[in-house]
Amino acid sequence: MAWVPVCSVGQTTPDEGYKIESEPPIAVFHVDGEFYAIDDTCSHGLSSLSGGYVDGCEVECVWHMARFDLRTGRAMCLPATKDVQTYPVKVDGDTIYLEVSDSIAATISEVKR
Repeated sequence: MAWVPVCSVGQTTPDEGYKIESEPPIAVFHVDGEFYAIDDTCSHGLSSLSGGYVDGCEVECVWHMARFDLRTGRAMCLPATKDVQTYPVKVDGDTIYLEVSDSIAATISEVKR
């Protein structure tokens, strides 16, 4: 496991997702001063969650309205029945870091500032 810089705080917008180009893609969310990271791909319809509607600590997929808890990755309602992966997040200065496997870390391009 490795802590990898993925974006700056300034690149995120409160209550919206920010997509990290990695394999698998990861979405970072800024909600009420906290940062969360989950797999960007909905476990039901394979849609990007970073473009979903954020309500509190849940994100709703734009395709079929499946909702996921940003803190746990738990699928909160049908049609999704499978949870998504979460990733530990830390902020140092203006840089957001995710703790990911070495194989995911190898796919994350360098932070653009």
